[in-house]
Amino acid sequence: MKSSTQSYEILGRETVEFTQGLHYRVLPSQFLWRVYIAYLVFNDIFMTVQAFKLAYEVRFGLSLPIFQQDGLDSLPYYASLTIALVPVWLVIFVAYGLYNQQNLLGGIDEYQRVGKATSIGMLCLVVFGFLDPKFIIARGWLLLAWWFSLVFVVFGRFLLRRGVYLLRRKGYFVSQAVIVGANEEGLSLARQIINWRTSGLHLAGFVDKKLKPGTVVCGNLRVLGPVEELDEIIATHGIEELILASSAISTHDKLLDIFERYGVNGNVNVRMSSGLYEILTTGLTVKEFAYVPLVGVNKVRITGMNKLLKLLFDYILTIPGLLIISPVLALIAIAIKLDSPGPAIHRRRVMGVNGTEFDAYKFRTMLINGEEILSKYPHLQQELAQNHKLKNDPRITPLGRILRRLSLDELPQLLNVLRGEMSLVGPRMISPKEMKKYYQWGINLLTIKPGITGLWQVSGRSDISYEERVRLDMHYIRNWSIWLDLQLLWRTLPAVLKSHGAY
Repeated sequence: MKSSTQSYEILGRETVEFTQGLHYRVLPSQFLWRVYIAYLVFNDIFMTVQAFKLAYEVRFGLSLPIFQQDGLDSLPYYASLTIALVPVWLVIFVAYGLYNQQNLLGGIDEYQRVGKATSIGMLCLVVFGFLDPKFIIARGWLLLAWWFSLVFVVFGRFLLRRGVYLLRRKGYFVSQAVIVGANEEGLSLARQIINWRTSGLHLAGFVDKKLKPGTVVCGNLRVLGPVEELDEIIATHGIEELILASSAISTHDKLLDIFERYGVNGNVNVRMSSGLYEILTTGLTVKEFAYVPLVGVNKVRITGMNKLLKLLFDYILTIPGLLIISPVLALIAIAIKLDSPGPAIHRRRVMGVNGTEFDAYKFRTMLINGEEILSKYPHLQQELAQNHKLKNDPRITPLGRILRRLSLDELPQLLNVLRGEMSLVGPRMISPKEMKKYYQWGINLLTIKPGITGLWQVSGRSDISYEERVRLDMHYIRNWSIWLDLQLLWRTLPAVLKSHGAY
């Protein structure tokens, strides 16, 4: 590990040795990208060939009853067809930008492109077979080859991406970046980039004329100089990514000047934030009206394929989970009825996506005359109003205390997941009265389903302050990915067993 000092050795367009706790290698970044793209080409060829080969083995070798056994099953024929199709596949992949640096290593867009390119390739085969009656191909092989090639190529690229992410932690495949604007938006951008260790960006610092050069504004990041010295800053620090915090640019002319100077520069990419970065986390879309591109705000944080993945994630785990634990749920319900008078299930009115309200189900853990009991303790009423939690709550039953400590009281919320109102993993659910605690960030909280567990659950639960809970919710929403959900679900069981903050 290097110390917090910085050293620069700019040799053409090379990555340099920086810190933020990492050792950044001095290697030509374009050379690394060429090597990576070469690996991608090899992966796509190898995986496609293996997919076509497996399709042949399944279609003709297994003699499955779902396939008619009267098609052309010549191995040399399909081997020759595979050799002929590989170059076609590569051309289609190139056309879909699958070897374009701008389309790689960012979200699931790359995988969606693979799906589209593979589907187009198979469609071309179907059309060719329709136009040329002499071209004979088994429909079963065609369907299997499409599915296997899609899965194999995506899986290979997924593994390569994991390898690049590991290398990025060591300083490879990293582009030097600078943020123009050290205001609140610029600082939020910086914190996001620093926390996302695999983003591929390394921040050299800020450009801001309101602060003196050398001023530390975020961690160990400093102001490198004013906008007027951008040319020198870019040359000195080897900047490849220029990120504009648009709310920090005082005038339209100043913004236009930056784009005129660097927007067509082959060595520098200019990127501009939305100007609402600190408030909006749902993402933006661009649509043309009368040939005028207008920016719109997504109403929900998770859209498209991500939405489908999260939905499948919830149902695939929830449905079998409910079937397995249904006897446990019945026993708990009976125990609650025997422990104290009242219903076994408590309904709590909470906020859902886009401001809709719904009843979240929980096992009842309190006495039915809880409000009457609490009225005898004014100091506890004040604590509840401030934190929405009580560490020593006189309303809780003895059984309810056990259920809360083991988080068993939340199991009925699996029904809310089935109803589409909640997710297994998400931000903490809150009542309508709690919305004011989120201030301007409340708009983000309602863009994603609340979760049974989440970042707050594995970070101390009720032992953390309310302000920290808000911060954790915003961090989860801003950084959501299906892998984060898997990680948080994996960390939930140890957190529940330790019972930290459970009351």
